[in-house]
Amino acid sequence: MLFKTSAGKWFDLGPGASTLASLVPAPLPLIIRELGGSGAPLVVLHGLLGSSRNWQSAGVALAERGHRVLAPDLRNHGSSPWADDCSYAALAGDVIAMLDGLALGPVHLVGHSMGGKAAMRLVMDRPDLVSRLTVVDIAPRAYSDRVRVEFAAMNALDLSAVKSRKDAEEKLAAQVPEWGMRQFILTNLGQDAEGRWRWTVNREALTNSLPEILGNPLAAGEVWNGPTRFLRGGKSNYIRDEDLAAIRAHFPQADVVTLPDSGHNPHFEARAGFVEATLA
Repeated sequence: MLFKTSAGKWFDLGPGASTLASLVPAPLPLIIRELGGSGAPLVVLHGLLGSSRNWQSAGVALAERGHRVLAPDLRNHGSSPWADDCSYAALAGDVIAMLDGLALGPVHLVGHSMGGKAAMRLVMDRPDLVSRLTVVDIAPRAYSDRVRVEFAAMNALDLSAVKSRKDAEEKLAAQVPEWGMRQFILTNLGQDAEGRWRWTVNREALTNSLPEILGNPLAAGEVWNGPTRFLRGGKSNYIRDEDLAAIRAHFPQADVVTLPDSGHNPHFEARAGFVEATLA
């Protein structure tokens, strides 16, 4: 199995790169963005419709505090390969294969939103690969279908009629009135070699998998006893007070830190506080 860094270098992970059970799909080779540093490894998993690019600034800030920071593009996102399976077992399996193949574990694993759920799944499947877990603004539970509006807008956009990025934004505006969300969606719009506009995420597979992506990645009774921190934005409702019991049932050593001035994206909205809380 091959693994490729964002610098374009390939590594052969070998046939034994993953020790997951045979029921778990074969892992995909992820693209990794090296964000700097030379200390103990810290691996960041991005959220739904995100990519490693979203972590450039926060990753550099974490690296400056003495860590080697790596951020993969998860399957169906960024420059990594696509597959129909978007389950958390598959997402975690890809990262497990990466960590095994590059002999990176145990690492400080940081996961935001969907990436946080993938990180929760990973520590249950391979606790030996993680020394510390930081989950950013997501809880081990199922969520509502709030993102379906954004996916409906993406699915409705006729890319053959798009003339420019600004044109695409204007066409999205009726269904996605929030400017910031439109800009976030448009980070996933690119052009192929012939100049045709295309989505750079596997829109179809992600749309079909939304119920699973929005679901709970953990089963009742699963426990990881390692050091864990949940970071929540004070202006976000993704981690509620009523989620704390479930968090501590699965992660008995967990504490919860609130960043009062942040919403769902503290690595953007409260970067200094985010870095301090992640490494404290």
